[in-house]
Order: sequence, then structure tokens, then C-alpha cells
Amino acid sequence: MIKEEQILSNWNQHLSYIETYLSDPRKTKVLEMIKALEQQMVLAPASGKSHFHNAFPGGYIDHVNRVVEASMYTLQLWKKMGADIDFTEEELVFSALFHDLGKIGDLGTECYLPQKDNWRRDKLNEQFTINPELPFMLVQDRSLYLLQKFGIELSHNEYMAVRLHDGVYDDANKAYFFSNYPDAKFRTNIVYILHQADGIAARVEYEKWRDSSSDKPVATSKKVKGKTVKSSEGLMNLVKNI
Repeated sequence: MIKEEQILSNWNQHLSYIETYLSDPRKTKVLEMIKALEQQMVLAPASGKSHFHNAFPGGYIDHVNRVVEASMYTLQLWKKMGADIDFTEEELVFSALFHDLGKIGDLGTECYLPQKDNWRRDKLNEQFTINPELPFMLVQDRSLYLLQKFGIELSHNEYMAVRLHDGVYDDANKAYFFSNYPDAKFRTNIVYILHQADGIAARVEYEKWRDSSSDKPVATSKKVKGKTVKSSEGLMNLVKNI
């Protein structure tokens, strides 16, 4: 769990990434989408089970911000190792910001609902269950669907990064990762960088959950640069009533 102050701080940081890294006219459309989906985005968990990662209100934005941060650090490592950086910072941050957008559900329909079965919560660490009213889609496919629903265009690099960020954890991606001839290999490294950043973030979040009942200090996430943006009063009241 995270406190309401952290939820609001995370949301402000999320907005600051958009203001800092995205450019118009696309940024305007992104902000329109954010306005329509704000409540769902702010309160969504990042998963349904505690031992997965961030299965608590506000967990989605906490995770996404960490992926943005990890993406920027991973980018620097790839640069240092001499890799081709064949994409822009905006493409990388955009992909990190919206790689898991499908986890919020659809407009007005949440993806995750609180688990009411005490046994499943206690024995399976299942804090949330999938909303049966939401048509089934893979998270990455719903992410892309929502972006196009709000008229937000993606570059080829961004599309590939969002679609394939789960790497070979998703069997549907194997055709992209296990190429049998040179021309079938990725033409951009953004896919690898986002996948690695997402894995780092998820592992850190698992460890934070694992260690939460111990006496060990829990490391906090550092912030990547971003403009200062403040939450609205209405949103602040909403979070306080969680």
C-alpha cells in the first residue's frame, strides 16, 4: 500500500513527464485522454495479486513512473555500451508512459475490481479480480486500442515497444524475438530497452512487497526530470476517500 500523499505525488510526477517529454499537437490529445481517464488511472492497481507487483490503489501510476525512470537509466547504459540509439527520448518516454494503459480498463469500465472472496485474498494474495464486464483483450492490445480511441498517433518504434514490452513472457511475441534470418530482427532497440526497464520495475516492486513486513529500509524511487504540475482539488478529495 501507499499513502494518499504518495498517490498524489506520483500523479503529479506522471503529469510532469507528459509536460516535459511530449510535444504538440500529440501532447494536447494525450492530456485530453488523461482528463477523461484520470480517476481510473490514479486509482488503478498494476496487477491483481500482491506477489506480482503493486496490487493496491495507485499501483498502476507508481509502476509506470518507475518504468519511465528505469527506461532513462537503461537508455544511458545502452549508449555507454555503444548500442545504436535509433529512437528519440520522446518515443521512449511515451512508450513507457502508456505500455500498461490497458490495465485501467476502458472508458468508464475498470479492469480490476476489489476481490470480495476472503479465501482468495488470504490464500492466493489476490487483492483484485478482473472485471467480468470488460471484454477480454491482452493488456498491450487494449493499451493500443485506447490510444487510437483518443486519436493519439504512435510512431512505428512506439507501437512495437508497447506491443512487445512483455518480451517472451507472452508466447504471442515469440515470432518477433526468435528470428531465423537477419531481416526479421528488430530494426530498433527501443523494444529491448522498454522490456528491460519494465522487468526492473516489476522486480523492485515485488521486493518492496516481499520486504514490507521486515525491518529492512525500503528504497524509494528517484525522480527523472519533469516540470512541476499540481493535482486538482477534486482529485485530491477523491484520493482521500479511498
